[in-house]
Amino acid sequence: MSPRSAQVNQEMREQSQQRILEAALMAFAERGYEGTTIAQIAERAGVARGLVSYYFPAKEQLLQALLGQALAGFLALTDPAEDEITPDQRLAGCINRTLTSAAGTIGIQRLVLCLMLQPGTREIFVGVEAAQAEVVGELERRLRAIFAERGAENPALEEVMFRSVLEGVVFKMAVYPQTYPLAAVRHRLLTMYGLPAGDPPDEPVQPLRAM
Repeated sequence: MSPRSAQVNQEMREQSQQRILEAALMAFAERGYEGTTIAQIAERAGVARGLVSYYFPAKEQLLQALLGQALAGFLALTDPAEDEITPDQRLAGCINRTLTSAAGTIGIQRLVLCLMLQPGTREIFVGVEAAQAEVVGELERRLRAIFAERGAENPALEEVMFRSVLEGVVFKMAVYPQTYPLAAVRHRLLTMYGLPAGDPPDEPVQPLRAM
């Protein structure tokens, strides 16, 4: 049997790392960051504990990798589709992709929000943002370019407000996943920015209840 090629070995390493990261994400979501051990992550991933430590010598590095993936995912949501040529189309695409993605990954969104706010992990999150300065900077640049093309007097402020609104929506979705009126909020967001939104949804908006 011929030895595996370097490319195959690299692909296997990447698959192992991703399996470990997915297991860590689920474990952190269930037990919290502080309450999760490397042994529990290894068991969930179906790998030896030593393999987890080989790729991620400390639990903090697992968290850093997960947050780095989350930031990269946020940036990808600003990638325009082929038919999104005008700034209005690109902005509408950002809104729709962000809300759709958040709705399909509520568990991940809730975990990221917790990591951002918990005292034990807040410093790690800040450190990841600093290490991912290029990604964060590119996200800001893309959004500010959209608002500049739309004729905003202060594109930087518009970018901050836009991200604040979206982050607030995602936060509420994570807290009230069963009752949050996503369709109505999506329609309101689009109309708030003067974007085509179609007819408003028919379903009535109910008061949000505690989880």
